[in-house]
Amino acid sequence: MTGRGRLLPWVSSDGNPCYVVGDGTGYVSRMADETEGIQLDMAGDLLAHAAALLAERLATGEELRYLAARLSESLSDAKRVAESRGARLGCRCSAPGM
Repeated sequence: MTGRGRLLPWVSSDGNPCYVVGDGTGYVSRMADETEGIQLDMAGDLLAHAAALLAERLATGEELRYLAARLSESLSDAKRVAESRGARLGCRCSAPGM
């Protein structure tokens, strides 16, 4: 069992980060692994959708705002996944001043 908590790919109901402490083989860790995979797959799908929408050059302002909001959410999820995985590797994942 590690003494350090793993950053989970979701937040609490009040928006705070969630952590689990363990050896990485428990139910919560397995659920976190699955959730991270889903989040990263969804990010790839969203990027493909964004490329197609932007290639049309006929997107409305409302469609672009919606796309920007979903891209922002997806980027936040991907950043949290990178921070969690980097911490487990012992990496410093954010640039100085961030």
